[in-house]
Amino acid sequence: VQLQASGGGLVQAGDSLRLSCSASGHTFSSYDMAWFRQAPGKERVFVGAIRWSDGSTYYVDSVKGRFTISRDNAKNTVYLQMNSLKPEDTAVYYCAAKRTGSWGYWGQGTLVTVSS
Repeated sequence: VQLQASGGGLVQAGDSLRLSCSASGHTFSSYDMAWFRQAPGKERVFVGAIRWSDGSTYYVDSVKGRFTISRDNAKNTVYLQMNSLKPEDTAVYYCAAKRTGSWGYWGQGTLVTVSS
Protein backbone atom coordinates (compact mmCIF):
# COMPACT_ATOMS: atom_id res chain seq x y z
CA VAL A 1 0.00 0.00 0.00
CA GLN A 2 1.23 3.50 -0.83
CA LEU A 3 0.49 6.32 1.60
CA GLN A 4 0.42 10.07 1.02
CA ALA A 5 0.05 12.42 3.98
CA SER A 6 -1.06 16.02 3.59
CA GLY A 7 -2.58 18.93 5.45
CA GLY A 8 0.31 20.17 7.53
CA GLY A 9 1.07 23.83 8.00
CA LEU A 10 1.81 26.67 10.39
CA VAL A 11 -0.82 27.39 13.02
CA GLN A 12 -1.01 29.18 16.34
CA ALA A 13 -1.39 27.55 19.72
CA GLY A 14 -5.03 26.68 20.33
CA ASP A 15 -5.83 26.30 16.64
CA SER A 16 -7.07 23.17 14.89
CA LEU A 17 -5.72 21.32 11.89
CA ARG A 18 -6.77 18.21 10.03
CA LEU A 19 -4.26 15.93 8.40
CA SER A 20 -5.19 13.45 5.68
CA CYS A 21 -3.54 10.26 4.57
CA SER A 22 -4.57 8.80 1.25
CA ALA A 23 -3.85 5.17 0.50
CA SER A 24 -3.63 3.27 -2.73
CA GLY A 25 -2.50 -0.08 -4.00
CA HIS A 26 -4.27 -2.54 -1.76
CA THR A 27 -7.48 -3.09 0.13
CA PHE A 28 -7.32 -0.08 2.41
CA SER A 29 -10.23 -1.15 4.57
CA SER A 30 -8.39 -4.22 5.88
CA TYR A 31 -5.42 -2.27 7.22
CA ASP A 32 -4.98 -0.77 10.65
CA MET A 33 -3.90 2.85 10.21
CA ALA A 34 -1.81 5.00 12.51
CA TRP A 35 -0.25 8.39 12.92
CA PHE A 36 3.24 8.95 14.24
CA ARG A 37 5.19 12.15 14.71
CA GLN A 38 8.80 13.17 14.90
CA ALA A 39 9.72 16.40 16.61
CA PRO A 40 12.98 18.17 15.70
CA GLY A 41 15.92 16.29 17.15
CA LYS A 42 13.76 13.52 18.57
CA GLU A 43 12.74 10.02 17.62
CA ARG A 44 9.54 9.19 15.80
CA VAL A 45 6.77 8.32 18.27
CA PHE A 46 3.32 6.84 18.09
CA VAL A 47 0.36 9.25 18.22
CA GLY A 48 -2.69 7.08 17.67
CA ALA A 49 -4.28 4.44 15.51
CA ILE A 50 -7.57 3.12 14.19
CA ARG A 51 -8.32 -0.56 13.80
CA TRP A 52 -9.76 -1.86 10.57
CA SER A 53 -11.83 -4.53 12.32
CA ASP A 54 -14.14 -2.31 14.33
CA GLY A 55 -12.98 1.26 13.81
CA SER A 56 -11.85 1.58 17.42
CA THR A 57 -9.14 4.09 18.17
CA TYR A 58 -6.38 4.47 20.72
CA TYR A 59 -4.01 7.32 21.44
CA VAL A 60 -0.93 8.29 23.34
CA ASP A 61 -1.85 10.07 26.56
CA SER A 62 -0.46 13.44 25.47
CA VAL A 63 -3.06 13.82 22.71
CA LYS A 64 -6.09 12.13 24.26
CA GLY A 65 -9.09 14.43 24.19
CA ARG A 66 -7.46 16.72 21.62
CA PHE A 67 -6.74 14.47 18.62
CA THR A 68 -9.20 12.24 16.80
CA ILE A 69 -8.47 9.66 14.14
CA SER A 70 -11.13 8.66 11.66
CA ARG A 71 -11.23 6.86 8.36
CA ASP A 72 -13.31 6.91 5.21
CA ASN A 73 -12.88 3.53 3.52
CA ALA A 74 -14.79 4.68 0.46
CA LYS A 75 -12.15 7.39 -0.08
CA ASN A 76 -9.21 5.26 1.10
CA THR A 77 -8.34 8.05 3.49
CA VAL A 78 -7.57 8.33 7.18
CA TYR A 79 -7.72 11.63 9.03
CA LEU A 80 -6.09 13.11 12.09
CA GLN A 81 -8.16 15.93 13.53
CA MET A 82 -5.98 17.96 15.88
CA ASN A 83 -7.60 20.47 18.21
CA SER A 84 -6.18 22.74 20.89
CA LEU A 85 -2.76 22.49 19.35
CA LYS A 86 0.26 23.22 21.49
CA PRO A 87 3.80 24.22 20.52
CA GLU A 88 4.96 20.79 21.65
CA ASP A 89 2.80 19.25 18.94
CA THR A 90 5.22 20.67 16.39
CA ALA A 91 6.57 17.75 14.38
CA VAL A 92 6.57 15.96 11.09
CA TYR A 93 3.52 13.73 11.10
CA TYR A 94 3.58 10.38 9.35
CA CYS A 95 0.81 7.97 8.58
CA ALA A 96 1.43 4.24 8.66
CA ALA A 97 -0.42 1.04 7.87
CA LYS A 98 -0.27 -2.61 8.79
CA ARG A 99 -2.17 -5.80 8.31
CA THR A 100 -0.50 -7.62 11.20
CA GLY A 101 2.66 -7.23 13.22
CA SER A 102 4.65 -4.03 12.89
CA TRP A 103 3.80 -0.87 10.97
CA GLY A 104 5.28 -1.78 7.61
CA TYR A 105 3.95 0.92 5.32
CA TRP A 106 4.76 4.60 5.71
CA GLY A 107 3.85 7.88 4.08
CA GLN A 108 6.32 10.67 3.44
CA GLY A 109 5.32 12.95 6.33
CA THR A 110 3.76 16.37 6.60
CA LEU A 111 5.10 19.17 8.77
CA VAL A 112 2.98 20.75 11.48
CA THR A 113 4.35 23.84 13.18
CA VAL A 114 2.54 25.33 16.14
CA SER A 115 3.63 28.80 17.20
CA SER A 116 3.12 30.11 20.71
